[in-house]
Amino acid sequence: MGVFLREDRAAKEFETLVLAHLDSAYNLARWLTRNDHDAEDLVQNAYLRAFRFRDSYRGGDARVWLMTIVRNTYYTSLRDGKAMSADIGFDEEIHGDAEAANEDSAYAFNKDPAQALENRDQRDIVNRALGKLPQVFREVLVLKEMDDFSYKEIADVAGIPIGTVMSRLARARKLLLGFLRTEQQGDGHGM
Repeated sequence: MGVFLREDRAAKEFETLVLAHLDSAYNLARWLTRNDHDAEDLVQNAYLRAFRFRDSYRGGDARVWLMTIVRNTYYTSLRDGKAMSADIGFDEEIHGDAEAANEDSAYAFNKDPAQALENRDQRDIVNRALGKLPQVFREVLVLKEMDDFSYKEIADVAGIPIGTVMSRLARARKLLLGFLRTEQQGDGHGM
């Protein structure tokens, strides 16, 4: 009976450790796969791997450990030919209901409708521009700007030197800015 209690306690400790980072894991997975369904599958597979190999966790930042597993799970799926849909865009009609239910949403009732529409348009423009970034730039930008990872944490997750992280971030920001300018010019109005 003692073995079961230890295993149950270990499972609960693991759950507490990694569930706190579910949003970050999903966010990274969403931008890697560019598809909600595939992102959910990726996170589920990554969490299963993390649980299976929980004994390999040696302390430190659990968020970095988990994001590394999410990233590696994605790239393993690409290598093994089980690629997640990488080029499916965000569909506003499908995801609009979830957005409307979010209190922080531009659709929240306490917001000015004109401002809400402008915010949604800006978000759509940024999402389209992010979607145009090559994968290696998109992932470091998402980790830094959306999940506030440090350069060192990004380097650990991506398995690259800090200098490469800094270089990719600089290039990602420059490309993103170029895409945003192109979007603005194409729309004929500014953000």
